[in-house]
Amino acid sequence: MQSEWNSGMNQYPPYNGGENGNDNGKKQFILGLMIGIFVTLLLSLLVTGAAGLGRGIRQLKDIRAHKEGAAGGSVTDADVVRKLGILEETIQEYFWQDVDSRTLEEGVYRGILDSLDDPYSVYYTQEELIALQEQTQGIYYGIGAYISQDLETGYVQISRIIKNTPAEESDLMQGDYIYEINGESMYGKESSYVVSKIKGEEGTFVTITVLRSGESDPLDIEVERRQIESPTVEYEMYDNHMAYIQITEFDAVTSGQFEEALSQARAEGMQGLIIDLRSNPGGNLSTVCEIARMLLPKGLIVYTEDKYGEREEYTCNGENEIDVPLVVLTNGYSASASEILAGAIKDYGIGKLVGTTTYGKGIVQKVINLSDGSAMKITVSTYYTPNGNNIHQIGIDPDVEVAFDAQQYQNGVDNQLETAKQVLEGMMR
Repeated sequence: MQSEWNSGMNQYPPYNGGENGNDNGKKQFILGLMIGIFVTLLLSLLVTGAAGLGRGIRQLKDIRAHKEGAAGGSVTDADVVRKLGILEETIQEYFWQDVDSRTLEEGVYRGILDSLDDPYSVYYTQEELIALQEQTQGIYYGIGAYISQDLETGYVQISRIIKNTPAEESDLMQGDYIYEINGESMYGKESSYVVSKIKGEEGTFVTITVLRSGESDPLDIEVERRQIESPTVEYEMYDNHMAYIQITEFDAVTSGQFEEALSQARAEGMQGLIIDLRSNPGGNLSTVCEIARMLLPKGLIVYTEDKYGEREEYTCNGENEIDVPLVVLTNGYSASASEILAGAIKDYGIGKLVGTTTYGKGIVQKVINLSDGSAMKITVSTYYTPNGNNIHQIGIDPDVEVAFDAQQYQNGVDNQLETAKQVLEGMMR
């Protein structure tokens, strides 16, 4: 279950000017045109990818049997391949610009995954896969901003800017939509693709065109790329021995950072804990389970079920169950792995959720490496909280609901955090 800088929703509409209509028409033309060629090439690529699915030959036979029984047969049919060859020749002869064969090839790969109508199932080139792996390690060359996938508008949105980074030094702002990168439209692009375009060699510059509420025209902002080590955990001790730990993303480095913060809080006499998961888009399943094992009682953390009904459980031995009152802050941008942690805490009744309803991403993706260095990320299962709740497109409701007050925040007051402190103080009495 991985995400880069993703998930989230927004309240205001996207900018509708420019070339969006033409971009969509071209995309649909090429994708519809080339959708069948993918599987011909995929037959060789899946030699390594099939093993990553975890069921081997049995599952491949099940899938093949399902395809053969479906109307229209397989997309590897000779007639389909022949037709695609004709269409490709027609593009090369009549399309008004020269088209590189590699571009058409990658369009086929992306197209067959786009046809699933699942925004979380995507194709990665070798370069994009490397960028994804760097991001999930928590160290990369970029600008220092988190982005959220906004399915309603078709753009990704800047959800958070990391302190002391090029993004903070620039004119970028939280809430900006990423409209273009170096002149390329980002409409309809998956967050990992946007990330791959923002990252680059240290010391180089990237021009990010954003759409901003209150601005009638897009804004061009040039930002330098530098090495960024994501500080995914922040810690502070408040009065009355209230500890505050914010988790911004679940990367490979996060569990170690959280363990260090939790140990420091205990050493400083923690008597109550606030975990802030607001605007946390998720991340690695293994990471969130490691953190959950530092907090939960013995039992399930989460379990998944695939379309074959096969269930996989992730459990906790309960040896490190939290022994002080606990409050968890959530909002509409708390997604995926964040919801796993919040859902388990709520189900076990070991803490109270404060804020607003979470995003509602209750499905699991797996990255499957292909033999040529590329990869595909595909949704493989649904996850359930320990009590069996499926939160996909529903979210998790807080125990204490309080909407974020932007006006107070501009005046230096985080009203949701202040409410969390009040709730925790009542639990500590």
